[in-house]
Amino acid sequence: MTPDSTVTPDSTVTSEVTVTADLTADQVTGRRPPVGRNVRWFLFGQLVSVLGDTMLWLVAGIWVKQLTGSNSAAALTFFLVIVGTLCAPLGGMVADRCRRRPLLLVLNLATAAVLPVLLLVHGGGQVWLVYLAMLLYGLSNSFLDPAQAGLLRVLVPEERVSEVNGLLQTAKQSLRLVSPLAGAGLFAALGAHAVVLVDTGTFLVAAATLLAVRLDEAPPAPGGSGWRTEITEGLRHLAGTVVLRQLTVGAALTMVAMGLAETVGLAVVSDGLGRPPAFLGVLLVGQGVGAVLAGLTASRLARRIGDGLLVAAGMTAFGLGALAQTVPSVAVVAVAMVLCGASMPWIAIGLTTIGFRHTPPDLVGRVYAGFSVIMTVPQVLAMAAGAALIALVDFRVVLVLMAATVAASAGYLFTRPEQRLAAQREPGEVTEPL
Repeated sequence: MTPDSTVTPDSTVTSEVTVTADLTADQVTGRRPPVGRNVRWFLFGQLVSVLGDTMLWLVAGIWVKQLTGSNSAAALTFFLVIVGTLCAPLGGMVADRCRRRPLLLVLNLATAAVLPVLLLVHGGGQVWLVYLAMLLYGLSNSFLDPAQAGLLRVLVPEERVSEVNGLLQTAKQSLRLVSPLAGAGLFAALGAHAVVLVDTGTFLVAAATLLAVRLDEAPPAPGGSGWRTEITEGLRHLAGTVVLRQLTVGAALTMVAMGLAETVGLAVVSDGLGRPPAFLGVLLVGQGVGAVLAGLTASRLARRIGDGLLVAAGMTAFGLGALAQTVPSVAVVAVAMVLCGASMPWIAIGLTTIGFRHTPPDLVGRVYAGFSVIMTVPQVLAMAAGAALIALVDFRVVLVLMAATVAASAGYLFTRPEQRLAAQREPGEVTEPL
């Protein structure tokens, strides 16, 4: 996600919205203020929503598999969620043309109203309702995610973005350690309908936390061009801002490698380690631990090396983790999973921080949405290619290919002077071309 060159850090927040009781810095002492009330409520609502999302996404596939006995039918639930998220450019335009808090309230309540349709599913004949709900779920995220990014942009001062994102990523990854197990356990004990009700409740909680955010948000300025121009403005901003263009190129290549990773995990466990498929769940705990540790260290590391190089460091960690998985040792592969887990928070936090720094508030939603689509499409295509590739070549070849792709991405960013200067440069400064 990403930010602009004509708006100063101080004016970007005050020009769009007046925020009360939130993140006021002590200019005399230079002390870093505690996270304010508004941000605490906002983060709490997001984390509750992540808990419900992770539970339902996992359970939807298990549920369809149980109802149909088909792995392909189960995989279609995840695919439909991804298809829904491809409407993100439209969601980004809406997020930038509406007040974010009311929009998020409506979206959370609307999603909570749609999910109970899954309570009508009792057999294989109603699986189409699961598919419809998952498609609408992805569509909801196309609008929710850009609006959440836009609201976070005005709630958090620029100098605190890296710190708050580190906190958010750490909490998210901690939840992802437990929420799949919680969802599977709830499904086994009480059935899918119980998970649906819990997820519906999380959207209602998210809406309630938004009501607790004290925010006097000015109406956004009306768009001055046609909708076709506005909907692509985020992509054009990414292409026209040098530091963001470089990050987008590197991140898109990295998502190709991560898409391949989705297809190679079971082969590492069964062919490489000689363990049953269920052992992958044990290894994924290490991935979660790595993500939590990375979230805790991201802010400090970014202050030392800059946010652009933090992204490159995350890519390097993923590449080393991919290579280490070629070694037929449980201990080595466990360390590899920790490295892979550490990669995503570093990448996400660095991207978001630089993105906010180089994007004006009225464009945040569209830039976030454009970046999301650019990341999603290569990952989905790589997942499809990886499924075919893993049947034709040894899994170690795929892992080496992944490592080489990510190494190229990291090397590209490490050699860009704009990435080394991104943390210090003012948004208005001009950089050299790509």
